[in-house]
Amino acid sequence: MSARIVLLVTSPRLPAGLLTAAAWDVVRRHPVLAGAESATAAAVRAAGAEVTVVDGPATQALLDTVAAHGTAVWLAGPAGDESLARELGLRLAREPGLAELELMYGSWDPPGARLLDAVAVMDRLVSPGGDPWKRAQTHRSLARFLLEECYEAYDAISDGDTDALREELGDVLLQVVLHARLAEELPEDERWTVDDVAGGLVDKMVRRNPHVFADGRAASIEEIEASWERIKRAEKARDSVLDGIAMSQPALALAAKILERAARIGLAVPPPLADTQVDPEARLGAGLLTTVAAAREADLDPEAALRRATLAYAEAVRAAEGAAPQS
Repeated sequence: MSARIVLLVTSPRLPAGLLTAAAWDVVRRHPVLAGAESATAAAVRAAGAEVTVVDGPATQALLDTVAAHGTAVWLAGPAGDESLARELGLRLAREPGLAELELMYGSWDPPGARLLDAVAVMDRLVSPGGDPWKRAQTHRSLARFLLEECYEAYDAISDGDTDALREELGDVLLQVVLHARLAEELPEDERWTVDDVAGGLVDKMVRRNPHVFADGRAASIEEIEASWERIKRAEKARDSVLDGIAMSQPALALAAKILERAARIGLAVPPPLADTQVDPEARLGAGLLTTVAAAREADLDPEAALRRATLAYAEAVRAAEGAAPQS
Protein backbone atom coordinates (compact mmCIF):
# COMPACT_ATOMS: atom_id res chain seq x y z
CA MET A 1 0.00 0.00 0.00
CA SER A 2 1.30 3.46 -0.91
CA ALA A 3 2.07 6.01 1.78
CA ARG A 4 -0.84 8.32 2.58
CA ILE A 5 -1.94 11.17 4.78
CA VAL A 6 -5.60 11.14 5.79
CA LEU A 7 -7.13 14.51 6.68
CA LEU A 8 -10.03 13.54 8.92
CA VAL A 9 -12.66 16.28 9.09
CA THR A 10 -15.51 16.10 11.61
CA SER A 11 -18.47 18.28 12.49
CA PRO A 12 -17.91 20.35 15.65
CA ARG A 13 -21.68 20.49 16.06
CA LEU A 14 -22.16 16.76 16.70
CA PRO A 15 -21.10 14.70 19.74
CA ALA A 16 -17.35 14.18 19.56
CA GLY A 17 -17.41 10.38 19.31
CA LEU A 18 -20.05 10.24 16.60
CA LEU A 19 -17.89 9.07 13.67
CA THR A 20 -18.49 6.89 10.64
CA ALA A 21 -17.34 3.26 10.66
CA ALA A 22 -14.65 4.11 8.09
CA ALA A 23 -13.34 6.93 10.32
CA TRP A 24 -13.16 4.65 13.36
CA ASP A 25 -11.31 2.05 11.30
CA VAL A 26 -8.65 4.52 10.18
CA VAL A 27 -8.01 6.07 13.62
CA ARG A 28 -7.74 2.64 15.26
CA ARG A 29 -5.29 1.29 12.67
CA HIS A 30 -2.96 4.24 12.16
CA PRO A 31 -1.19 6.96 14.19
CA VAL A 32 -3.35 10.04 14.72
CA LEU A 33 -1.95 13.57 14.98
CA ALA A 34 -3.73 16.79 15.90
CA GLY A 35 -2.91 20.46 16.26
CA ALA A 36 -4.54 20.82 19.68
CA GLU A 37 -6.43 18.94 22.34
CA SER A 38 -10.15 18.65 21.64
CA ALA A 39 -13.24 16.71 22.60
CA THR A 40 -12.82 14.62 19.45
CA ALA A 41 -9.20 13.80 20.34
CA ALA A 42 -10.34 12.74 23.82
CA ALA A 43 -13.08 10.53 22.35
CA VAL A 44 -10.61 8.87 19.98
CA ARG A 45 -8.21 8.21 22.86
CA ALA A 46 -11.04 6.81 25.00
CA ALA A 47 -11.72 4.30 22.22
CA GLY A 48 -8.16 3.01 22.50
CA ALA A 49 -6.45 4.93 19.69
CA GLU A 50 -3.28 6.96 20.08
CA VAL A 51 -3.47 10.71 19.45
CA THR A 52 -0.35 12.91 19.41
CA VAL A 53 -0.69 16.68 19.68
CA VAL A 54 1.88 18.30 17.39
CA ASP A 55 3.87 21.17 18.84
CA GLY A 56 5.50 22.64 15.74
CA PRO A 57 5.19 22.40 11.95
CA ALA A 58 2.41 19.92 11.23
CA THR A 59 3.43 19.13 7.66
CA GLN A 60 6.83 17.77 8.59
CA ALA A 61 5.41 15.83 11.55
CA LEU A 62 2.92 14.13 9.24
CA LEU A 63 5.59 13.30 6.67
CA ASP A 64 7.83 11.86 9.39
CA THR A 65 4.95 9.71 10.67
CA VAL A 66 4.19 8.49 7.13
CA ALA A 67 7.84 7.57 6.65
CA ALA A 68 7.77 5.51 9.85
CA HIS A 69 4.28 3.94 9.63
CA GLY A 70 3.07 4.23 6.04
CA THR A 71 -0.12 6.10 6.96
CA ALA A 72 -0.78 9.11 9.19
CA VAL A 73 -4.13 10.58 10.19
CA TRP A 74 -4.56 14.29 10.85
CA LEU A 75 -7.49 15.06 13.13
CA ALA A 76 -8.64 18.41 11.77
CA GLY A 77 -9.79 21.17 14.07
CA PRO A 78 -13.30 22.70 14.15
CA ALA A 79 -12.58 24.97 11.16
CA GLY A 80 -11.25 22.13 9.01
CA ASP A 81 -7.56 23.23 8.93
CA GLU A 82 -7.75 24.40 5.32
CA SER A 83 -4.35 26.13 5.49
CA LEU A 84 -2.66 22.85 6.45
CA ALA A 85 -4.48 21.01 3.66
CA ARG A 86 -3.29 23.65 1.19
CA GLU A 87 0.30 23.46 2.44
CA LEU A 88 0.29 19.67 2.25
CA GLY A 89 -1.22 19.72 -1.21
CA LEU A 90 1.50 22.04 -2.52
CA ARG A 91 4.28 20.00 -0.88
CA LEU A 92 2.99 16.70 -2.27
CA ALA A 93 2.48 18.25 -5.69
CA ARG A 94 6.16 19.14 -5.74
CA GLU A 95 7.21 15.77 -4.30
CA PRO A 96 4.50 13.28 -5.28
CA GLY A 97 6.48 10.28 -4.08
CA LEU A 98 6.23 11.30 -0.42
CA ALA A 99 2.60 10.33 0.12
CA GLU A 100 -0.93 10.53 -1.22
CA LEU A 101 -3.34 13.01 0.37
CA GLU A 102 -6.84 11.76 1.21
CA LEU A 103 -9.73 13.80 2.60
CA MET A 104 -12.12 11.81 4.80
CA TYR A 105 -15.28 13.09 6.45
CA GLY A 106 -15.79 11.40 9.79
CA SER A 107 -19.09 13.22 10.34
CA TRP A 108 -21.16 15.85 8.56
CA ASP A 109 -23.22 18.78 9.72
CA PRO A 110 -26.89 17.78 9.75
CA PRO A 111 -29.43 20.19 8.19
CA GLY A 112 -29.95 23.09 10.56
CA ALA A 113 -26.56 22.66 12.23
CA ARG A 114 -25.73 26.37 11.95
CA LEU A 115 -28.74 27.08 14.18
CA LEU A 116 -26.65 25.58 16.98
CA ASP A 117 -23.98 28.18 16.22
CA ALA A 118 -26.58 30.95 16.39
CA VAL A 119 -27.71 29.74 19.81
CA ALA A 120 -24.11 29.47 21.04
CA VAL A 121 -23.18 32.96 19.82
CA MET A 122 -26.29 34.48 21.38
CA ASP A 123 -25.54 32.75 24.67
CA ARG A 124 -22.08 34.35 24.62
CA LEU A 125 -23.55 37.78 23.89
CA VAL A 126 -26.13 37.65 26.69
CA SER A 127 -23.95 35.95 29.31
CA PRO A 128 -21.81 37.97 31.76
CA GLY A 129 -18.98 39.67 29.88
CA GLY A 130 -21.03 39.74 26.67
CA ASP A 131 -22.86 42.62 24.99
CA PRO A 132 -24.20 45.13 27.57
CA TRP A 133 -26.99 46.31 25.24
CA LYS A 134 -28.41 42.83 24.71
CA ARG A 135 -28.08 41.98 28.39
CA ALA A 136 -30.13 45.08 29.24
CA GLN A 137 -33.07 44.19 26.98
CA THR A 138 -36.46 42.73 27.91
CA HIS A 139 -39.18 41.09 25.86
CA ARG A 140 -41.06 44.38 25.93
CA SER A 141 -38.12 46.57 24.89
CA LEU A 142 -37.44 44.28 21.94
CA ALA A 143 -41.06 44.09 20.74
CA ARG A 144 -40.75 46.87 18.16
CA PHE A 145 -37.60 45.33 16.69
CA LEU A 146 -39.42 42.07 16.09
CA LEU A 147 -42.10 43.94 14.16
CA GLU A 148 -39.54 45.96 12.20
CA GLU A 149 -37.58 42.87 11.16
CA CYS A 150 -40.77 41.10 10.05
CA TYR A 151 -41.77 44.12 7.97
CA GLU A 152 -38.32 44.21 6.34
CA ALA A 153 -38.68 40.52 5.45
CA TYR A 154 -42.11 41.32 4.02
CA ASP A 155 -40.56 44.08 1.90
CA ALA A 156 -37.99 41.63 0.52
CA ILE A 157 -40.79 39.23 -0.43
CA SER A 158 -42.76 42.05 -2.07
CA ASP A 159 -39.65 43.05 -4.05
CA GLY A 160 -39.00 39.47 -5.12
CA ASP A 161 -35.46 39.78 -3.70
CA THR A 162 -34.62 36.33 -2.36
CA ASP A 163 -31.08 37.34 -1.33
CA ALA A 164 -32.48 40.15 0.80
CA LEU A 165 -35.12 37.77 2.15
CA ARG A 166 -32.40 35.37 3.34
CA GLU A 167 -30.70 38.20 5.21
CA GLU A 168 -33.90 39.59 6.69
CA LEU A 169 -35.03 36.17 7.88
CA GLY A 170 -31.69 35.97 9.68
CA ASP A 171 -32.60 39.18 11.49
CA VAL A 172 -35.99 37.69 12.41
CA LEU A 173 -34.20 34.58 13.68
CA LEU A 174 -31.90 36.80 15.75
CA GLN A 175 -34.96 38.18 17.52
CA VAL A 176 -36.28 34.67 18.21
CA VAL A 177 -32.94 33.47 19.60
CA LEU A 178 -32.48 36.63 21.68
CA HIS A 179 -35.97 36.41 23.20
CA ALA A 180 -35.36 32.75 24.04
CA ARG A 181 -32.01 33.50 25.68
CA LEU A 182 -33.49 36.33 27.75
CA ALA A 183 -36.26 33.96 28.88
CA GLU A 184 -33.59 31.80 30.51
CA GLU A 185 -33.02 34.68 32.96
CA LEU A 186 -36.66 34.77 34.11
CA PRO A 187 -37.70 33.45 37.57
CA GLU A 188 -37.53 29.67 37.76
CA ASP A 189 -41.27 29.13 37.42
CA GLU A 190 -41.41 31.33 34.27
CA ARG A 191 -38.20 30.56 32.37
CA TRP A 192 -37.92 28.62 29.14
CA THR A 193 -35.28 28.03 26.48
CA VAL A 194 -34.91 27.96 22.71
CA ASP A 195 -35.31 24.17 22.91
CA ASP A 196 -38.73 24.69 24.46
CA VAL A 197 -39.62 26.96 21.54
CA ALA A 198 -38.38 24.46 18.96
CA GLY A 199 -39.92 21.50 20.79
CA GLY A 200 -43.32 23.17 20.91
CA LEU A 201 -43.07 23.98 17.21
CA VAL A 202 -42.15 20.39 16.29
CA ASP A 203 -45.02 18.99 18.34
CA LYS A 204 -47.44 21.43 16.71
CA MET A 205 -46.25 20.68 13.16
CA VAL A 206 -46.62 16.94 13.69
CA ARG A 207 -49.97 17.24 15.46
CA ARG A 208 -51.50 19.57 12.88
CA ASN A 209 -50.37 17.56 9.85
CA PRO A 210 -51.80 14.07 10.39
CA HIS A 211 -51.98 13.61 6.60
CA VAL A 212 -48.16 13.53 6.67
CA PHE A 213 -47.20 12.11 10.07
CA ALA A 214 -50.14 9.86 10.91
CA ASP A 215 -52.91 7.93 9.19
CA GLY A 216 -54.91 10.98 8.16
CA ARG A 217 -55.84 11.39 4.52
CA ALA A 218 -56.23 14.64 2.61
CA ALA A 219 -57.13 14.75 -1.06
CA SER A 220 -57.09 18.53 -1.46
CA ILE A 221 -55.81 21.80 0.01
CA GLU A 222 -59.36 22.52 1.21
CA GLU A 223 -59.44 19.29 3.22
CA ILE A 224 -56.05 20.07 4.74
CA GLU A 225 -57.24 23.53 5.80
CA ALA A 226 -60.45 22.09 7.28
CA SER A 227 -58.45 19.48 9.21
CA TRP A 228 -56.09 22.20 10.46
CA GLU A 229 -59.01 24.21 11.83
CA ARG A 230 -60.55 21.18 13.54
CA ILE A 231 -57.25 20.35 15.23
CA LYS A 232 -56.74 23.95 16.38
CA ARG A 233 -60.24 24.05 17.88
CA ALA A 234 -59.56 20.81 19.76
CA GLU A 235 -56.21 22.13 21.05
CA LYS A 236 -57.44 25.45 22.34
CA ALA A 237 -60.77 25.92 24.08
CA ARG A 238 -61.88 29.33 22.86
CA ASP A 239 -64.93 31.34 23.81
CA SER A 240 -65.06 33.23 20.51
CA VAL A 241 -64.12 32.69 16.89
CA LEU A 242 -62.08 35.90 17.28
CA ASP A 243 -59.84 34.44 20.00
CA GLY A 244 -56.26 34.10 18.81
CA ILE A 245 -56.32 37.06 16.41
CA ALA A 246 -53.33 39.36 16.84
CA MET A 247 -55.05 42.59 17.86
CA SER A 248 -51.84 44.63 17.50
CA GLN A 249 -51.57 44.08 13.74
CA PRO A 250 -52.28 47.02 11.39
CA ALA A 251 -55.92 48.11 11.54
CA LEU A 252 -56.69 47.33 7.89
CA ALA A 253 -55.37 43.77 8.17
CA LEU A 254 -57.10 43.39 11.55
CA ALA A 255 -60.44 44.39 10.06
CA ALA A 256 -60.03 41.88 7.20
CA LYS A 257 -59.13 39.11 9.66
CA ILE A 258 -62.12 39.75 11.92
CA LEU A 259 -64.49 39.81 8.93
CA GLU A 260 -62.96 36.57 7.64
CA ARG A 261 -63.34 34.83 11.01
CA ALA A 262 -66.96 35.91 11.32
CA ALA A 263 -67.75 34.68 7.82
CA ARG A 264 -66.03 31.36 8.53
CA ILE A 265 -68.79 30.37 10.98
CA GLY A 266 -71.57 31.98 8.95
CA LEU A 267 -72.13 35.02 11.14
CA ALA A 268 -73.76 37.82 9.13
CA VAL A 269 -72.92 40.83 11.29
CA PRO A 270 -73.09 43.95 9.10
CA PRO A 271 -70.45 46.63 9.70
CA PRO A 272 -71.73 49.89 11.23
CA LEU A 273 -73.16 52.47 8.84
CA ALA A 274 -71.08 55.59 8.48
CA ASP A 275 -74.18 57.83 8.49
CA THR A 276 -75.17 56.64 11.97
CA GLN A 277 -71.89 57.61 13.62
CA VAL A 278 -71.74 60.70 15.81
CA ASP A 279 -68.24 62.02 15.17
CA PRO A 280 -65.97 62.36 12.11
CA GLU A 281 -63.45 59.75 13.23
CA ALA A 282 -66.15 57.13 13.84
CA ARG A 283 -67.75 57.93 10.45
CA LEU A 284 -64.38 57.54 8.73
CA GLY A 285 -63.72 54.26 10.54
CA ALA A 286 -67.13 52.85 9.62
CA GLY A 287 -66.61 53.84 5.99
CA LEU A 288 -63.20 52.15 5.92
CA LEU A 289 -64.63 49.00 7.48
CA THR A 290 -67.34 48.93 4.82
CA THR A 291 -64.63 49.22 2.16
CA VAL A 292 -62.73 46.30 3.71
CA ALA A 293 -65.90 44.21 3.73
CA ALA A 294 -66.46 45.01 0.04
CA ALA A 295 -62.85 44.01 -0.72
CA ARG A 296 -63.42 40.64 0.94
CA GLU A 297 -66.58 40.10 -1.07
CA ALA A 298 -64.54 40.75 -4.22
CA ASP A 299 -61.83 38.32 -2.99
CA LEU A 300 -59.27 41.13 -2.75
CA ASP A 301 -56.70 41.75 -0.01
CA PRO A 302 -57.38 45.28 1.25
CA GLU A 303 -53.98 45.56 2.96
CA ALA A 304 -52.16 44.62 -0.25
CA ALA A 305 -54.38 46.90 -2.32
CA LEU A 306 -53.75 49.93 -0.11
CA ARG A 307 -50.02 49.16 0.02
CA ARG A 308 -49.89 48.97 -3.79
CA ALA A 309 -51.72 52.26 -4.22
CA THR A 310 -49.61 53.96 -1.54
CA LEU A 311 -46.32 52.82 -3.08
CA ALA A 312 -47.49 54.05 -6.49
CA TYR A 313 -48.33 57.40 -4.88
CA ALA A 314 -44.86 57.46 -3.29
CA GLU A 315 -43.30 57.05 -6.73
CA ALA A 316 -45.43 59.91 -8.01
CA VAL A 317 -44.21 62.09 -5.12
CA ARG A 318 -40.58 61.26 -5.97
CA ALA A 319 -41.19 62.06 -9.63
CA ALA A 320 -42.77 65.41 -8.68
CA GLU A 321 -39.80 66.18 -6.42
CA GLY A 322 -37.43 65.53 -9.32
CA ALA A 323 -39.37 67.78 -11.65
CA ALA A 324 -39.80 70.64 -9.19
CA PRO A 325 -37.38 73.64 -9.37
CA GLN A 326 -34.62 73.46 -6.79
CA SER A 327 -34.83 76.20 -4.18
